[in-house]
Amino acid sequence: QVQVAESGGGLVPAGGSLRLSCAASGRTFNAYAMGWFRQAPGKEREFVATIRGSAGSTYYVDSVKGRFTISRDNAKNTVYLQMNSLKPEDAAVYYCAVKEFYTDTYYIREAGVYDYWGQGTQVTVSS
Repeated sequence: QVQVAESGGGLVPAGGSLRLSCAASGRTFNAYAMGWFRQAPGKEREFVATIRGSAGSTYYVDSVKGRFTISRDNAKNTVYLQMNSLKPEDAAVYYCAVKEFYTDTYYIREAGVYDYWGQGTQVTVSS
C-alpha cells in the first residue's frame, strides 16, 4: 500500500508565495511521475504540474508557467510545488498524484493515469 500526504497549504495574499510538499510512502517503490492537480469549488479537477522520469522532465499548465516550479527528491519519493506570484484564481484544493510506472508523455497531464492520490491541501489566496 502506498500513502500520499500533502502539506504546505494555507492562506496567502495575492502576490504571495507558498510551497507545497508531497511525500509518497509505504512499500518500496520508485514513482515514475509525481504531480499536482487542483480543484476549485464548482470546477473540475485540473492538471497543474508534473515531473517525470530520472531526468526530471517537467510539465505545467499554461496558467502557472513562470510562477510555479515543481521539483522532486527521488530518494525520498517527495515532490514540491513552489508557487510564487499567487493569484486569487489559484485558490483551490491541491492534490498530489503519483504515477508508479511509465506512461507516454501524451497522457502525463491526465488525472486518470495516476495511481495514488493524496487527500488534498487547501490553498486560499486573498485579493
